[in-house]
Amino acid sequence: MSQTSPNAGPVDTPHAGRHRPAASPWLSGLAVTATAALLAACGGGQPDAGTGAKAGAATADSKPAATTAGAASAATPGAAPGAAPGAAAPPVSVTLATARQRDLAVEVDLTGTVVPLASVEVRPQVTASVRQVHAREGQFVRAGDALFTLDARSDEANVARLLAQLAKDNAALADARRQLARNQELVTQNFVSQGVLDASRSQVDAQVAVVAADQASVDAARITLGQARITAPLSGRVGLITLVPGSVVKANDTPMLTITQIDPVDVAFGLPQRYLGDALAALQAGGTQVLASLPERPGTTLRGKLQFIDSAVDASSGTVKVKARFANPQHQLWPGAYVKLSMTVRTLKDAVVVPQVSVIQSPRGAVVYVVNEGKAELRPVQVLHAQGDEAAVSGVQPGERLVVDGRQNLRPGSKVIERAGDGGGKAGGKGGAKAGGPGGAPGAPPGAASAPTSPAAGPGVAPMAPATTANSAGTGAATAAAVGAAASAAKRATP
Repeated sequence: MSQTSPNAGPVDTPHAGRHRPAASPWLSGLAVTATAALLAACGGGQPDAGTGAKAGAATADSKPAATTAGAASAATPGAAPGAAPGAAAPPVSVTLATARQRDLAVEVDLTGTVVPLASVEVRPQVTASVRQVHAREGQFVRAGDALFTLDARSDEANVARLLAQLAKDNAALADARRQLARNQELVTQNFVSQGVLDASRSQVDAQVAVVAADQASVDAARITLGQARITAPLSGRVGLITLVPGSVVKANDTPMLTITQIDPVDVAFGLPQRYLGDALAALQAGGTQVLASLPERPGTTLRGKLQFIDSAVDASSGTVKVKARFANPQHQLWPGAYVKLSMTVRTLKDAVVVPQVSVIQSPRGAVVYVVNEGKAELRPVQVLHAQGDEAAVSGVQPGERLVVDGRQNLRPGSKVIERAGDGGGKAGGKGGAKAGGPGGAPGAPPGAASAPTSPAAGPGVAPMAPATTANSAGTGAATAAAVGAAASAAKRATP
């Protein structure tokens, strides 16, 4: 047995206490009104005069509001803009650059080490004590300048002794020569034999040899005496000095100081083997230019010249040792320091230069997108040399336009449209989103409603243009608001 409610269908008696009453007429009208607002937000246009009649009729009708909403949605064809099948793809916005023809210098960026032309460690040649230090640490000296003076009193005495011995032997030589002259006269008078004369001659020759030996001993003693005064063997900078007056130095053992020649100076570096032929040709032509920059002094560039190429390639590294010579009057290049180098190995004449970002590395090689009559053309190229932001390529003609930005959206044959730049594109996107308010067409004044696209929207109403991203955002917001209002009203009406 069942009971019948005035506003609801039959309900079983055992569950009469838990039945849910049917929706009231005013609630159904509210649902239909929300549905109409949803249709307007989705592009169906403003509800016309017939919409109110539909709402009143739906109030008396017992059909669910969802059925009315579904029917209204089905009566609005083309609500989703851009969904028409077979529509042409829009042009892709890209940034273009022009291929140019000019000479391109092939430069190699390397890292080198500053090496001096000469560096001498000064050691004493005699064992003595230091009497005076003439040089100072860090001083620039010329060849022949005095550095140290050693105690040479014993050497001076030795020289004096040898000079005395030389004088004695010279006197003996003079006596032997006089004796020879007398014997020669006596032989002619037959007072002495020929053997006595020969003996006198031998004595003179022996004494001449003794005098020569004495002279050599004197010269050697004077050399030793001169080694007590130590002078600079070359021009350069004096290094650390650890000796003071009174220090005892040992011959050929005690280091006294180091003199390093730093003007001019060399920079040694390793050149990859693939550039060896170009470097040899440049060296035979007089040497190519080498630029050096200091990491601690940005903006400072020194110019040098290729000076030396080693005779063998290092098999472990695949490089050959090379030296470049730099004038260093300001002493900016310091021995042992690391510097950045840039050497021009050759020049590509009349090369076609394009931005390196336009070159795409594909599995089949390097390709670029060339714009021809408003369409993107995929063209294979060969990269001759890449340097910095530029690359010399073959396969592109001077003056052709290449895609440098936006190529990720391109396909061969795609239509393209050039944009002014990244800044202009971003500004245009933001302006369109702001101008098109929620539910309005792009660029429409704030609060303007969307034009209806449904045939039932009413006569004399122009169809609405396809919605933009900003319009879609407004549609979603209006839809969510309408559905939320209907759900809230239904919840309040339910006991």
